[in-house]
Amino acid sequence: MTTAARAPRTTAWASRPFRYLLGSEAASLSGSAVSSVALPALAVLDLHASTAQVAVLAFLGQLPSTLALWAGAVSDRRAKRPQLIASDLAAATALVTIPASALTGVLTIGHLYAVTIVLGITKTVHDAAAISLLPALVEPHQLQNANSRLGAASSVADSAGSNAGAALVGAFGPARSVLADAVSFLLSALLFWRIRVPEQNDGRPAGRRGLARDIADGVRYVLGQPTIRTVIAALSTLSFGLAVMNTYWAYYLLTALAISPTAFGVIMGAGGAGSLAGALLAPRIADRIGLGATIISGFAVSPLAQVPLLLARPGPGWQIALATALAVQLFWATAAGTSQRSLRQALCDPRFQGRMQAASTTVTAGARPLAAATAGILVALLDVRTTLTIGAVLQIVPVALLLASPVRTLRSMPLPPATAVVPPAREGGPKPGPHALDRGPTLSIPRRP
Repeated sequence: MTTAARAPRTTAWASRPFRYLLGSEAASLSGSAVSSVALPALAVLDLHASTAQVAVLAFLGQLPSTLALWAGAVSDRRAKRPQLIASDLAAATALVTIPASALTGVLTIGHLYAVTIVLGITKTVHDAAAISLLPALVEPHQLQNANSRLGAASSVADSAGSNAGAALVGAFGPARSVLADAVSFLLSALLFWRIRVPEQNDGRPAGRRGLARDIADGVRYVLGQPTIRTVIAALSTLSFGLAVMNTYWAYYLLTALAISPTAFGVIMGAGGAGSLAGALLAPRIADRIGLGATIISGFAVSPLAQVPLLLARPGPGWQIALATALAVQLFWATAAGTSQRSLRQALCDPRFQGRMQAASTTVTAGARPLAAATAGILVALLDVRTTLTIGAVLQIVPVALLLASPVRTLRSMPLPPATAVVPPAREGGPKPGPHALDRGPTLSIPRRP
């Protein structure tokens, strides 16, 4: 396979546009974590929402993720920076209407539904544009370091934002607390405005191509790239197995294992610490054992980390074991996550970055509702522990997929493709040629960050 011979000793932090992207993502993620606490509290405490209305609010928050393929196509068709600025400003505007309506006494649950949908749509657009813009901000050899820093910032921002949200709700009430999220989106928009880099698309769509055709071309492109296709298949399979387990994971800990809410929080905290460490150390791990080994190890640790859960019994000793297992699992999951995302970005033609990322989001997120329904059926037919076991066994499948792919022999980050052929919409015309990585294993030269 063709790889970079020796990467310069620079990190993504050397790129000023990347620093702006990192700052904007940290700001918006922190603010969104505040809203994740404030909006449900507002519905329950101020609007006295019923359990059904709370369920509808949660459903509407997830519904716009079904537009990921559309957002990816728009991201590849238009310049990404204006999309990011517009989505942030739209989110800030929607959030400001909540305290304004509450102040005048006209806030309703329907208003909250509408704001939730707007936030979901802007998040879908923002995520598609931001993740596909990253390869334009850093050098190819800096991709993994960039994703590592973004992963670490995400972990810290989410935790800090959730804690800040709880404090703000207690001090100022839920309606006023969402102003912190509005300010975070304004800051994010300002930082994106300061980014000045040339983009693959100048904002003018070629010809009269429709979005449906762009989406179809993106799906065909992903299906025509063996390594990208295999990694996304592994991600969706792992997501399904984890979602089967996560449906009853907390229930099993709190009931069958008699874990107290305090102990449950400590276990979750250990997992968060492991995730942060994995994000920070991912480039060093990949440099030491190889990029492919890092990705496969992250997938392989996941089913192994479920063994303590399936063997656990009530007691403090098992609680320590569960906290340790979750920390190890999320450490490797995050290290593998930043590595596989960097690999897909490095292999993907810039014209398809948004659609490739959207395809991954669609199949990965789309597996979770189906997995939750499957878990419910399994529990009705069997029991909770057996359902957890089935979810753990399913997580072995993606490991087998990766071991049978060129990822297994990948030592360092491959060079980006020099050219890529757009897959034909119908018969006729050349098919997209395989990237060097997809032709089979060859020697590679290890790199250092």
